[in-house]
Parts: sequence; structure tokens; C-alpha cells
Amino acid sequence: MALIGFARVSTIEQDLTLQLSALKAVGCEDIFHGKQSGVSSENETKLLELFRYIRKGDVVIVTKLDRIGRSLKSILAAIDEIHTKKATLRTLDGVIDTSNTSPFAKATVALISVFAQLDRDLIIARTSEGRAAAQAAGKHMGRPPKISDEDRLKIKKALKKSSNVSAQARKYGVSRTTIRRIKNEDYSLDYKGNE
Repeated sequence: MALIGFARVSTIEQDLTLQLSALKAVGCEDIFHGKQSGVSSENETKLLELFRYIRKGDVVIVTKLDRIGRSLKSILAAIDEIHTKKATLRTLDGVIDTSNTSPFAKATVALISVFAQLDRDLIIARTSEGRAAAQAAGKHMGRPPKISDEDRLKIKKALKKSSNVSAQARKYGVSRTTIRRIKNEDYSLDYKGNE
């Protein structure tokens, strides 16, 4: 059995020193770490290195539960992967120790799973409610249009006169496909011809 540390900070500006010192103090033989965001591919690479390294009976140690993942979903996925390798996870702040097979310890992991699902469901509900409210208020959803309504009308007028699609695409810094779409759309805004 080996104690294997894992340390992570969320930004380049943060310092790993305290985590590394704490992990060394409890006897971690090897420590995997990185200065990167929890959503970055670098963090996934560090976790994969850890998962490949650990063996049956090893204990992965982190200072706090949020060091192994940024969201509850990612934390649970990491715990599952550690358990797949027949290893366990322990936090130095005492929040979790998956080597403890008591009913209370198992219930703690199950509760984390329940709250992860609840968190996910609440995010989806809030997002849906926010989107519905924005649409009801007439707000545009999605990325903003590349060309304003006023410029769209100018493009249509220029194309009717004699300008070609390529010239308009260069002038407005968009693709010819965008200009063709504008040319073919049924534009209902009233344009009086004023520039």
C-alpha cells in the first residue's frame, strides 16, 4: 500500500506549496500536481497519470475534496476511477475516506452522489427558466448576429444596384455565404434608402 498525493490549484497565480507540504507531511510517496484550471485538458492529463499509476490498496490523498475535481460530477467520476483500481480516496480535512466501509461512510459517498445530481438538475432548471424569461422579454438567444439590421439593409440595397457578393463580403468582413443568406432572406424591415 502506498500513499499517493494529488494537488491542484485553479489558476496559474495560485501556489501549490501548502498542499504539497501537507501531502508530504502525511507521508505521500509520490505527488501528482498541476497548476491549471479544473476544466483544462492539462488537469485531465494529470488525473489520468494518477489513475494509471495507482495500484490495488493504494490511498489517494488530497487536502480537500475539491482538489480532485472541480464539480461534484467530476469528483464522483474520480472516486469511481480510483475504486476501479481497487484504491481508496482520503481527504486531509476529514470530509471523506472511502477506505472506511462503515454504513455512515458509505452513506456519505451516496449523499455526495445525490447532491451532485441535485446540483446538475438545479443548473438545468435555472438555465431553462432564464432562457424562457429572456425569450419572453424578446431578447435574442444565441450568439449575436455578425451584421446589424441596418447593415443588412445596406447590403441588400447594394446587391440590388450592382455590387457583387464578394465585394460586400470584403467590405463587412464576413463570408460570401453570409452575404448570400442576407441576399436571399425575406427582410421585413422598412428601408427608406437613407444611408
